[in-house]
Amino acid sequence: MQARPTICTIFHHERTEMSSPANRKDPKALAERLQTGDRRALAQAITLIESARPDDRLRASELLQRLDTSRSVAMRIGLSGTPGVGKSTFIEAFGMRLIDAGRRVAVLAVDPSSTLSGGSILGDKTRMDQLARSQHAYIRPSPSEGTLGGVARRTRETIRLVEAAGFDTIIVETVGVGQSETAVAEMTDIFLLLLAPAGGDELQGVKRGIMEIADLIVINKADGALKPVAEMTRTEYAGALRLMRRRPDDPDGIPTALTVSSLTGDGLPELWDRMAELFDWRERNGWIGQTRSAQAATAFDRALEQGVLRAVRENAAFVQDLQALRAQVATGKIDPEVAAGRVVRQVFGTPREDA
Repeated sequence: MQARPTICTIFHHERTEMSSPANRKDPKALAERLQTGDRRALAQAITLIESARPDDRLRASELLQRLDTSRSVAMRIGLSGTPGVGKSTFIEAFGMRLIDAGRRVAVLAVDPSSTLSGGSILGDKTRMDQLARSQHAYIRPSPSEGTLGGVARRTRETIRLVEAAGFDTIIVETVGVGQSETAVAEMTDIFLLLLAPAGGDELQGVKRGIMEIADLIVINKADGALKPVAEMTRTEYAGALRLMRRRPDDPDGIPTALTVSSLTGDGLPELWDRMAELFDWRERNGWIGQTRSAQAATAFDRALEQGVLRAVRENAAFVQDLQALRAQVATGKIDPEVAAGRVVRQVFGTPREDA
C-alpha cells in the first residue's frame, strides 16, 4: 500500500523548490512552462509569488505580467465554514466528483498562522489524500501570516497562476468563519458557507456580514441520524435568508440553503448544478466581467495602501520619526490619528487642515 504523505514531506517538497539560486527560474521561462500545465513550474511560481524578498518580488511582478489573460474563465469558488464542519472532507468529495465530470480542480487552502511563532500546520493535503493524488487536482496550502479576511497575503495572485496552468475550477478555502471572512468575496465568483446540522446558536454566531455575501449555504453531514436534523437546519437558514435583502443582480432562488453529505455524496450533484447554473447566468449577464473588474480595482487600492506603508516604514529618512511618534502614541502623549497625520504631511507635503 502506498505510503500516505506526511505534513513534513509535503511542506519540504512544496517550499524548497525555489530554495537554491539554480531553481529560481527566469520569469519568461517560468511563465512558458506554467502555461503548458507544468506542475513543478506552478509550485515554483507560487513560491516565488509568496516570497517577500525584494528580488523575488521583482521577478514575481514580471511573471504576472507575462501570463496570458485571454485563457478561458475559470470558476472561482470561495468556501468558509465553522470549525469542525468538515471543510476538507467536503472539498475532497466535491472535488473528486468534479474531476469525474472532466473538470480540473485547484484548491488553495489557507491555514491560520500562530500569532506567537508565525508558523502554520499546512496539513490540508494529508486531509485530502485522494484528491492530492489526482493528476487533475492541485492542492496548495498557504499560511495566512496574519492577513485578515480569511485568505493569504498572495491568494489573488495564486488564483491567476493556477488559472494560467489550466485549472478551470478553483476553490479558495478560508481560515474559518469570523467577522473578517468577507474578504474572500473580493476574489471569487461564488461563495459557499458550509455549516453543520444541529448547530444550536450557530445561526446567531455566524455574523450577518458573511450571511449576506453567501450565495449558497450548505448544511454538511446530512446523513444517518443527522439527516433529519440537517434538513431542519436547512429550513431555518432558508427562512433567515428570506428575511435578508436579495442582491438585485442575482437570479431568483439565490441565495439559498441546501443539504449535502460528504460521506455518501448525497446532495453534491444538486449543489454543483446550482453552482453551474448560477455561474452561467452571471457570465451571460456580464456579472463575472464587471465584478472581476471591480475586484481588480479593490486589489489595486489595497496594494497601493500596503506599498505606501511599506515604503514609509523602510525609508531611512522616516525611521527615527516613526519610532518617536510610536513611543508618544504608546504613552498617550499624542493621539494615533494626529500622529499618522503628521507622517502623511511629512511624506507627501499635505498642507495642514488649519493652514
